[in-house]
Amino acid sequence: METELPGTLLGSGRNADVYDIGAGRVLRRYRDGRDPDAVEREAKVMAHARAHGVPVPEVFEVSGSDIVMERATGPTMLEVMGRRPWTLRKQARLLARLHDLVHQAPGLPELRSLLGDEDPDNQVVLHRDLHPMNVILTSTGPVIIDWEGAARGPALLDVAMTWVVVGFSDVPESGLGAMAVRGVQSLFTSSFVRAAGPLDQTWRAIAVRHRLADPNLLPTERARLERLPHD
Repeated sequence: METELPGTLLGSGRNADVYDIGAGRVLRRYRDGRDPDAVEREAKVMAHARAHGVPVPEVFEVSGSDIVMERATGPTMLEVMGRRPWTLRKQARLLARLHDLVHQAPGLPELRSLLGDEDPDNQVVLHRDLHPMNVILTSTGPVIIDWEGAARGPALLDVAMTWVVVGFSDVPESGLGAMAVRGVQSLFTSSFVRAAGPLDQTWRAIAVRHRLADPNLLPTERARLERLPHD
């Protein structure tokens, strides 16, 4: 018997599907049998960030592996750069400003501390995956999505995580096309770090270690990162 879908499928990520359920709302449903406590924690950090001025979709309901939230309509930052590459530096600066906004939210005790609790006054909310695909540019401004990996820790660690994700992710091209995309990728990454940093080698190495611990990392990405200092 075919399972009835909750609405129109808008997209699928590594772990979840997102459905349009009408009335300006979407349902994010995890496919991996996720602990409901983890889903509740994700919804709570979204509400916490929103209360501190971070542009985050409003959460309306949480049930099991489902989160019902406000729909953010518009292209992603990555899609905008693909259509208007001359805005690359502008988008990099915007991404840096969004990091600043996220880090205005104090770290929640329920969130995992990435570097331990030895410096509790330096614990802010970390998105940990704040890259151009997770920023939707709506008609009223940017909105940050995909908070499942949120943690707490020093703000610069979040900047370093974006550096490693954006700078060393796989390029779905080959030959001259790959060279062109790599050039754009490098320019965006350096522009972002100039706006959000400074980022010294210690933070970069910590970010590489965290990224290498990601079970979803592609073999090509892993090989590229293992050549970087991370001890």
